[in-house]
Amino acid sequence: MSSLSLTLAAFCTAMLAALPSWAMEVKAAVLRVDRPAGPPISRLDAPPADLGFAGAMLGNEDNRTTGAFTDTDYTLKTQAVAPDKAAAALDALKAEGFGLIAVIADGEVLKALADRAGPDVLLLNAGARDEGLRDADCRANVLHVSPSRAMLSDGVLQFLMWKKWPRILLIHGSHPEDRLLAESYRKSAAKFGAEIVEVREFVDTGGGRRADTGHVLVQKQIPVFTQDAEDYDVVIAADEAGVFAPYLPYHTWDPRPVAGSAGLRPVSWHAAHESWGATQFQGRFEKLTGRPMREEDYQAWLAMRVIGEAVTQSGKVDPASVRAYALSKDFELAAFKGQKLTFRPWNGQLRQPILLTDGRVTVSVSPQEGYLHQHSPLDTLGIDAPETACHAFGG
Repeated sequence: MSSLSLTLAAFCTAMLAALPSWAMEVKAAVLRVDRPAGPPISRLDAPPADLGFAGAMLGNEDNRTTGAFTDTDYTLKTQAVAPDKAAAALDALKAEGFGLIAVIADGEVLKALADRAGPDVLLLNAGARDEGLRDADCRANVLHVSPSRAMLSDGVLQFLMWKKWPRILLIHGSHPEDRLLAESYRKSAAKFGAEIVEVREFVDTGGGRRADTGHVLVQKQIPVFTQDAEDYDVVIAADEAGVFAPYLPYHTWDPRPVAGSAGLRPVSWHAAHESWGATQFQGRFEKLTGRPMREEDYQAWLAMRVIGEAVTQSGKVDPASVRAYALSKDFELAAFKGQKLTFRPWNGQLRQPILLTDGRVTVSVSPQEGYLHQHSPLDTLGIDAPETACHAFGG
């Protein structure tokens, strides 16, 4: 071998030795399962192509920043599929060694994926709000970073009771998810001492989302639909399908505020939120993506940060160890909501404050002052330990 070849070989060996050799490697994925849906009432609500993925990217960047100091590398893969492709996508991710997967899907799809994933995979629910998944239908291999319907409805009812607006006209849509949300508001009203004076159903006839008929719905149907109701303080709309609720404010027969799916809305995150360092956080997201952060983005960010925090503190990367540390009393996560977030060990739900927004500002944050709990005021939102029917977590 010539002296030049020996020199080049030595140079390449030195360069390879200089490349970083990570002590731990973390492989995380985001699987988004997109159901076909009609256009939203407002084009401003049309979902971006990177919905959820963008938040996960920011979370992965945050993890890699910490990982540089702990000799840990983080890999992120994102994938969007139709419901009939979800099982195959999960199988492919497992085959590629992804055992930590955030899922943005509806409750039925998430439950099927959890059963298919098995005990060697940890799913982080960043989308589904079904109460059953935190209760009798809970799965041991699922942690929930998305708030449940009960957490959201409890957040609204606490505020209404603080405002002394206890009399409610409940209007729900005709889709199954609308009825589930309405039932959640019924339970929240009973829990905090409010009175639902009347319940009305708005039947989806297929025309509510059309731009050319929206003004007819507002000017003619909504006032008549809300006429002659029992005396009430506030309308609560249960409209997860997104058919009618945005038309309610300023168009009810009686001049009353609207809450729930329109008006004062309970959310896990909103682009207007600025407190507790959120402005800087929002700025980093907007610099990365060129758009405001949405709830799915925040929830996917939470999922990545749960993984990052558990790995950093436990020193382990396998799904079982990540799960065990996340559910332990030692886990806590800073998340720009004014207090550290922790998991409920009885059902795997991440405790978190609920923001109440009118779309422009954060009106309030629940739990409201005065709602106390022997463990954490956050446990006044959603299913508490004595109420749970979840047994997969040892309760």
